[in-house]
Amino acid sequence: MASNELGREFGDSIQTLQSASNENNSTGAALSLTSGRKTEHIRICLDEEVNTVGVTSGFNQYAFRHNALPEIDFEQINLSAFFMERKLRTPLLISSMTGGSETAGRINERLAEAAERRGWAMGVGSVRAAVEHAELSATFALRHKAPTIPIIANLGAVQLNYGFGTDDCRRAVEIAEADMLVLHLNGLQEVFQPEGNTAFGGLLQRIEHLCSNLSIPVGIKEVGWGIDADTAVRLHNAGVAFIDVAGAGGTSWSQVEKFRSSDPVRRLAAEAFADWGIPTTECIRAVRAALPGGALIGSGGLHTGVDAAKALALGADLAGFGRALLSPAVQSEQLLDEVLSRVEFELRTAMFGIGAADIAALKTTDRLIRK
Repeated sequence: MASNELGREFGDSIQTLQSASNENNSTGAALSLTSGRKTEHIRICLDEEVNTVGVTSGFNQYAFRHNALPEIDFEQINLSAFFMERKLRTPLLISSMTGGSETAGRINERLAEAAERRGWAMGVGSVRAAVEHAELSATFALRHKAPTIPIIANLGAVQLNYGFGTDDCRRAVEIAEADMLVLHLNGLQEVFQPEGNTAFGGLLQRIEHLCSNLSIPVGIKEVGWGIDADTAVRLHNAGVAFIDVAGAGGTSWSQVEKFRSSDPVRRLAAEAFADWGIPTTECIRAVRAALPGGALIGSGGLHTGVDAAKALALGADLAGFGRALLSPAVQSEQLLDEVLSRVEFELRTAMFGIGAADIAALKTTDRLIRK
């Protein structure tokens, strides 16, 4: 399908979402509700103001000290990296975003194709929808579009307290044909979500049990409020293989759920949490200091390759981009490719500007300074 035709398909789907969602709610069909919720999240993230307010990712507080004589050739700068023993052409990740509806599936396919072309790793949205409704599996099955890159399956960690066991997690990995699994921690989102699951008690023990019984790496990510050092250490000691800090400064999921809620109390209360969370840069620094050898992803409010360079210099092994890629993915294949290419060019240029010939040199630079 041509890029512009696919873009119109996405646009038509988003425009008709609200009426379809209302119809789904009236029928009470679980499958329709799940698909409607997933597509509604896309619409809200595209159309509404859902950024954190009053808190930034922190990248604007750092700058690279310019090196006027870098002593390297720009064309020979090497972006290749390793993550969880997998080699990547870039240290960049398309963060877990979506899946679970036809619209989400088409977006995932476009993201996967672009990630494969450019050598980015890719995460998918929560595969819970497909574990519970096999009809939705195709919206997460992307290996045919991305045969060589690492794919990260995704489930809500709290589902371990709602009957999800090792076999369900294994099934999620099989559906996504993934190399690893990340469990997301989204407590505040669940509180504000009309159908939220908020029983987070005793969750660490269940996470530890899963890490011991699943044969692939299990990681933990937040969804935009950040992970502090103490939490990261507890997770690491429980067997978690990697941490994605997913800090504050990008999308606020309490704001997203505000636009879905019909409860006036929750809608108003969401405003009190618009500035909640730990800035991404603070998370990266603290977790890296606490876990010097741990695998670490820096995400949350990244927009440019310079942001990615700062994340890597602060201690991340991969830099993750989420909602910044959603609108380009909806609009066209060409625009998405241009955005990924721009991010890579900016990262390469930042490395040239400090004389870092490869990612190892960037990660050990002393040229990142606090303003």
